[in-house]
Amino acid sequence: MTATEPRAAALPQPGGPPAGRRPGLGARLLAVAAGVLLIAGAMGLQTLKLRPAEVADPIVYTGSKGEDVDARRFTLRLDSIAAAKALQGSSKTIATDNVFLVVAASAKSSLKPYHLATPVLVTAGGKRFEATDRVDRSVTLSNTFVQPDIWVSGRFYFEVPASALPGASVRFSLPQQGVVLEPYRPEVEIDLGLDDESARKLVASAQDVYPTVKK
Repeated sequence: MTATEPRAAALPQPGGPPAGRRPGLGARLLAVAAGVLLIAGAMGLQTLKLRPAEVADPIVYTGSKGEDVDARRFTLRLDSIAAAKALQGSSKTIATDNVFLVVAASAKSSLKPYHLATPVLVTAGGKRFEATDRVDRSVTLSNTFVQPDIWVSGRFYFEVPASALPGASVRFSLPQQGVVLEPYRPEVEIDLGLDDESARKLVASAQDVYPTVKK
């Protein structure tokens, strides 16, 4: 029969609880609370990290036709809209199987001159149409400097299907400068005030030929 030596008692570790004793309830609760706070802090930091697309989102100021909409750096007013079957320039006439929407607008800046960017028509369903490039930019409002405190007026021309008009709005903005997206760029969105009936009446009254060069 072989004798077995007794096992040495566990010695307490420096800074730890005495051997054979488990941490108390209070210490365990503190550890759990600290873990929860760390997780919550990490989630909060993650939430604050905006995606580039979110930082580049514009600040949109909305209004209605005939209303002065102040977007801080510029103020814009949509004066009127008209429809046409064809547009007559200085050297040629262009026609469409859809409809030309003529948007007359006025604008002024707050501190320094700007050119307006090409506006975008946004349908009720979220589709986007840029102003047509079949009309030379030189006869649109984009070609005119928007000066501080001086109203200037001009037109933009869209070529869209008639079905795009009910519930549509037009967005105006400043041109993007450089390759870096400017955060929180100002935009003005004007509701055209067209429901199904008024859109049908507008298309039905479309001019046969609308001159883009005013005499």
